[in-house]
Amino acid sequence: MRTMDPLWSSTKARTLVDHQDPGGLIRMGRVGRGWRQADLGARLGCSASTVSRMEQRGSRTADLRLLRRAAQEVGVPPHVLGAALGLNVLQATRVAADGPRCAQEDPMRRRTLLAAAGLAAPSQLLVRVDDALAITPAPTGSAVPLDTRLARARSLFDAGRHADLLEALPGLLADAHDAARSRTDLAHARLSSCYSLAAQLLVKIGRYDRARLTADRATVHAELSGSPLAAAAAARELSIVLRHQGQPGAAQRLILSAAAQVEATGLTTPAHSAAYAQMLCTTSYTAARAGDRDQALTMIREASQAARDLPQQAPASRLFSITPSAVDLYEVGVHWALGDAGAALQAGRALHPDQFPTAERKGRMHTDLGRAWWQWGKPEQAAHEFLSAVRVSPGEVRDRPAIRQIVADLSSRHPRVSGVGELAAVTGVRS
Repeated sequence: MRTMDPLWSSTKARTLVDHQDPGGLIRMGRVGRGWRQADLGARLGCSASTVSRMEQRGSRTADLRLLRRAAQEVGVPPHVLGAALGLNVLQATRVAADGPRCAQEDPMRRRTLLAAAGLAAPSQLLVRVDDALAITPAPTGSAVPLDTRLARARSLFDAGRHADLLEALPGLLADAHDAARSRTDLAHARLSSCYSLAAQLLVKIGRYDRARLTADRATVHAELSGSPLAAAAAARELSIVLRHQGQPGAAQRLILSAAAQVEATGLTTPAHSAAYAQMLCTTSYTAARAGDRDQALTMIREASQAARDLPQQAPASRLFSITPSAVDLYEVGVHWALGDAGAALQAGRALHPDQFPTAERKGRMHTDLGRAWWQWGKPEQAAHEFLSAVRVSPGEVRDRPAIRQIVADLSSRHPRVSGVGELAAVTGVRS
């Protein structure tokens, strides 16, 4: 059995963990090796000043990937770093009610959360998730197995029931953290999956700041689990967040690395093959959003090849439910992102809702086709697709900021076009 360096069980290390000071742990490990900040920076490919900022007390806003790399270089064990980052917190800490901050910050934060998303859900649900990410709540004590609850949570996402999923997330994360006290690979993989699901939802509703946090945490626990599939899922979510945050280059590098790691498994199982096809689809779309046409088109062709032997209906238990039809839908999005609406509509000409098993995917098919019609200057066809999306999964239109904006533009520019008035009415979107 591997033993831990006594340095990390010392009183000083425990104090740094208790104070949630990951930068202090990096500094402690660096000094223990006799390195200067410049020496560590050279190993990380960054400047000494970047290392200095990372080591400053309370610098938990630093890039978690850089923190993890630094921790690995100086020998900080993953679970020690996770504890210092607050990722292993299992009980809510009762903060003293020292008045002014609580009285002034909470109402402001609630208004900000409500204004930041057009989500058709009570604002307190967003606040509860925000609070759960800041301080992990106490376990719920639920007798329902965690796997069952995670499957139910995924089904809420698949059904487009975003408000219900927001309500379920705090308790799910609390209990997954509680289970992770066992430090087993499976428990970390489950917790990573919970955070990946949270990241998916937060991206969907446009909460990219919190999605970055949840995707980072999914990545940490995936690494602790040793599961290549959990790692791929977490890397995919993080790359999507980076893309939305205007970092397409970083997103491309991350998803390409994830695809290479999945490919390195040898793709000996259908689950690994599905994961690889999904990574290629995400790589293609990421490249398209970055304007890299050659890379985007090459990757979507490779994804089609990788998915050709996958079943038309993915098993319910599969982490990556990619199918040949889903790859075709990705191709619609790739051409749209490249600005070629005609090619997007051509790629989607044979798609129909019955090819997709969930309301979320059916709705996504309609919204992807709808934005392609809108890009091509066809408001009536766009309105028709968005109305079809609303009928199968209202949240796909109501809760996604980019789609809400198109509906608002339709309502403003083409109020008399068939379907536009009905679309604005049923979604509550105003120009």
